Amino acid sequence: MNAIDELAESFSRLPGIGKKSAVRLVNYILKADRDWNRRFASQISGLQDKIRECSVCGSWTEKDPCPICSDMMRDRTTICVVEQPNDVAVIDSSGEYKGLFHVLGGVIAPLEGVGPDNLRISSLISRLRDGTVKEVIVATNPTVEGDTTALYIQRVVSAMGVSVTRLASGLPVGGNLEYVDRLTLARCFRGRTKI
Repeated sequence: MNAIDELAESFSRLPGIGKKSAVRLVNYILKADRDWNRRFASQISGLQDKIRECSVCGSWTEKDPCPICSDMMRDRTTICVVEQPNDVAVIDSSGEYKGLFHVLGGVIAPLEGVGPDNLRISSLISRLRDGTVKEVIVATNPTVEGDTTALYIQRVVSAMGVSVTRLASGLPVGGNLEYVDRLTLARCFRGRTKI
């Protein structure tokens, strides 16, 4: 295996990158400016030294606590619970949600040996103990594991007297009914609102 194949193999291990895309990336790098390549390699090799989990919410950050947890202008009565750190950026970029976040680090998946103790649920409970938070919004993915995790959180959190809500799931804007799966359509009907 030569250097091109080795690098293509490394790129193909990244999510969403197949063998052809990996080869295209290697070819791009071969044609790129050497200074850019050095800077790119330095950014990759130093990433884990610069970025860490926020000690409060579990999201990726350079400063601890992260900018969201440190922002006193955010609504401190709501916490949006997500599966992974990248979910924080997606929701926050929408501009619709102005509260705090909590990253679980995954979902309950018994077949993969992941239970509630393997997630950041106990730290979520700790954050709720002072009584400031009035609502926990569960934003796990609409999968069997995501739903199982949402139900578990609902049971534990509502026992503390905190309201638990779930993000609505349904048809995407511009979506076509003939391409919607049964589960999504069922959720659309259950979550319908009055107009």
